[in-house]
Amino acid sequence: MAKNKDDRRKEVIKVLNQARAMELHAISQYMNQHYNLDDMDYGELAAKIKLIAIDEMRHAEMFAERIKELGGEPTSDLAMAVTKGQKVKSVFPFDSKLEDDTIDAYNGFLQVCRDNGDSTTMKIFETVIDEEQIHMNYFDNVGSHIERLGDSYLARIAGTSSATGLGNSGFVVTSEGE
Repeated sequence: MAKNKDDRRKEVIKVLNQARAMELHAISQYMNQHYNLDDMDYGELAAKIKLIAIDEMRHAEMFAERIKELGGEPTSDLAMAVTKGQKVKSVFPFDSKLEDDTIDAYNGFLQVCRDNGDSTTMKIFETVIDEEQIHMNYFDNVGSHIERLGDSYLARIAGTSSATGLGNSGFVVTSEGE
């Protein structure tokens, strides 16, 4: 028997909330890493992870907005606990796996949307998957540099500002610094 529209909508809301919980976890995980890397004086790495956390915030908001459009209530739960106190050498392989697992899950969620006739939510997942792939590539690249070059790579980054790589753009700060 074919599912009715309300049942199909509930299935899409369910995967959107699972994705939102994953994004909320990623935000908390990456911000924890940002603070720790900055505290360890790896400002450049901290700054990039902060930017990725901000991307994850956008994703969480996109999912929440779509959930509300569909008549659901966005979750505020994290998908899992934050892993704290990571060593710099373990952060990037950890994050790469997190992004890879997220891409895999989101491809499944995209299929749920397709199966339930929701092309709008499918497009949201396609956009987010593309951005998660960029994050994973960054984490893979840095992890590879650390693995191959070790302490010499980390020494080059030590002492860099956490403002490295951040432009004066965004909602609050304008290009004129106002």
